[in-house]
Amino acid sequence: MPILPREEDIFPSDLLETGEANAGNGRYWFCLYTISRREKELLRKLIALGVACYCPMVPKRYRSPAGRLRTSWTPLFPNYVFLFGDESHRLAALATRCVSRVEVIGDPAVADDLRQVHAALRAGVPLTPEAKLERGQRVRVTSGPFRGFEGEVLRREGKTRLLLSIRFLEQGASMELDEAVLTPL
Repeated sequence: MPILPREEDIFPSDLLETGEANAGNGRYWFCLYTISRREKELLRKLIALGVACYCPMVPKRYRSPAGRLRTSWTPLFPNYVFLFGDESHRLAALATRCVSRVEVIGDPAVADDLRQVHAALRAGVPLTPEAKLERGQRVRVTSGPFRGFEGEVLRREGKTRLLLSIRFLEQGASMELDEAVLTPL
């Protein structure tokens, strides 16, 4: 039983099914990087404004402390919403106060990539986000209380850990961090 009913994750519903979603005529795909955990709020505001957008959602199942199975719908790509429109739509998205950064997607194949993800989700295929950070890669923390820290990515039991090392001593300590706050060096 979902905590909340599933909300729309694409607007209009046939955005990726028609050829209209290909860049041209002054319209482009934009990648909106949201403020933390504001993807659904941004989607609601964009849909209310009539702006074409997509944020693939996947079910996340877990047990409550009482033992009940719960389902929530979370973004497949946390902190990202895709917008298809022109400059006025980009400005409308920025005015929602949910967007941290906007990038124009120059690759016209993005519509095909999004179509594939959308088709897989509609078919009920369980998708799992895959990280781009590899074990052993040097990274920098981009936000939060550890902003500016640098270290090496470790993986333990599927969780991302950042190794803070003192090279002179050849020792270090690790901490668990969300991959969204790490950027490769």
